[in-house]
Amino acid sequence: MSGRAPARVGVLGGGRMGAGIAHAFLLAGAHVTVVERDASSADAAAVRVRGIIARSIERGDAPPGWIERGDAFTTSTEIAAFAACELVIEAVPEDRALKADALARVEAAQRPGAVLASNTSSISIDDLAAGLQRPERFVGLHFFNPVPASALVEIVVGASTDDAVVEAARGWVAAIGKTAVVVRDSPGFASSRLGVALGLEAIRMLEEGVASAADIDAAMELGYRHPVGPLRTTDLVGLDVRLGIAEELHAALGERFAPPQLLRTLVAQGHLGRKTGRGFYEWSTP
Repeated sequence: MSGRAPARVGVLGGGRMGAGIAHAFLLAGAHVTVVERDASSADAAAVRVRGIIARSIERGDAPPGWIERGDAFTTSTEIAAFAACELVIEAVPEDRALKADALARVEAAQRPGAVLASNTSSISIDDLAAGLQRPERFVGLHFFNPVPASALVEIVVGASTDDAVVEAARGWVAAIGKTAVVVRDSPGFASSRLGVALGLEAIRMLEEGVASAADIDAAMELGYRHPVGPLRTTDLVGLDVRLGIAEELHAALGERFAPPQLLRTLVAQGHLGRKTGRGFYEWSTP
């Protein structure tokens, strides 16, 4: 399926995920506005996005000079900056109350025909839609970390999501060179539910001394052709992120998603994976 990117895209939150999403749409020709909570965070988001662009140029994914595409990329601290956007994607931390508040504020700034999306990896789209005035224009667009290297976007369809919004989302995903899978709203959707189940069992195995982290990962990489093992993947995603998703799934689906104590301990100690320099592995560059 081919598609076109929206002319103007907004991203709320310019962290690692938000910056990656912004980059994907910039590369597809959209004007992208990233909104952050304050000027310092907005400046950091700009540096982050331009760094990803520079690496794209080095890899040959974008032509030299592409980083200077006039006003194609802007940052702001004002939600009102989203008023002209055809699509706005919320990419704030995985906290239900934080996301619900952020989505309501963005919706109030959007024009009525625009689409609002959440990058949530586990929170119910229907729950988030309950606080919106136009739930039919709301959809889940679950990107994967790191966004530039990932080929997948999970489109999560709520009970009220309009079919036309789903079709538009398919086209947008195709336009940024990724593949869409469409799932109905359910705990953990498809990807997080399966990925977290594997990751939690790998953590339990490490906790029980079944094998080392490297050998557990090698078993899945070499035996099942996974490109990256479940423990290294958890380090890349962030142990705190994995713990938050596991807690959501534990509450919704029961004990099989209970977070192992080892995961809780590492998060409490601040060992969150690559972003802090240590998780299940040591990382030289956070």
